[in-house]
Amino acid sequence: MTAADPHARSLMGKTDFSRRAFVAAGLGSGFALAVLPVSAETITTDAGGLTAGDVEIPVEGGRMPAYRAMPAKSGRFATVLVVQEVFGVHEHIKGICRRFAKLGYFAVAPYLYWRFGDVTKLSETSEVVKFANRASEPQVMSDLDATIAWAKSTKKANTSRTGITGFCRGGRYVWLYAEHNPHLKAAVAWYGPLAMAKSELTPVNPPDQIAELKVPVLGLYGAADQGIPVAEVEKFRDALKAAGKKCDFVIYQDTPHGFFADYRPSYRPDAAADGWRRLQAWFKSHGVA
Repeated sequence: MTAADPHARSLMGKTDFSRRAFVAAGLGSGFALAVLPVSAETITTDAGGLTAGDVEIPVEGGRMPAYRAMPAKSGRFATVLVVQEVFGVHEHIKGICRRFAKLGYFAVAPYLYWRFGDVTKLSETSEVVKFANRASEPQVMSDLDATIAWAKSTKKANTSRTGITGFCRGGRYVWLYAEHNPHLKAAVAWYGPLAMAKSELTPVNPPDQIAELKVPVLGLYGAADQGIPVAEVEKFRDALKAAGKKCDFVIYQDTPHGFFADYRPSYRPDAAADGWRRLQAWFKSHGVA
């Protein structure tokens, strides 16, 4: 990304990127450029019987784009925050929202990197990671708070029954947010990194805040994940257990990072299906239903 790239322009953390142009562009229409071409195994969930589409959420510094899906009928629905991968809110994440909506949930995926532009338009994974690393995790926590407040304001979401799930970097955000917000009913973190270099943007790691965790969390990891060592996951698991936390872990053998991402070569259908079943059971058993 160059200084001439309009997606990169910012001033004191406040973007001058056109929010309306961003939303009008379809909030990452289709799949992120960095993940093309997509696999033939990609799961497609249509919007039949749903109310689904792009929305805007008031947050610090402006209005954050997001994607929301829910049943197209009257009622107030249990709420699920769907937290993006580093690749942004592209078709895979939107599809997950629709999968939740088909199960009767109000699902919303906030575009957490909106202050910097549209990461889905970057074609190189290395550039995507650099882009994601600009996000302040305390700001992400605030934006997720704002997402719940917005969902409640719609009168369609029952936010007293809120769960959260996320993938890759979003899985890390799930751990951090479960430690931040004790009012969540349950959380499911898919292969979320547990140890990142600390900085002003990433001031803490999930193992640092075990005492703060009041939310039951299910962690889903792959034993062949080259970026998240099994020993690191097991150490965290054991520390949570010793602290009496209501958490559980599944570590899938011979399984890489990104095994739920059905549009990528990392997809592992058996592990993905098992994880999805466990997620539903976890949510239901902890009041997100």
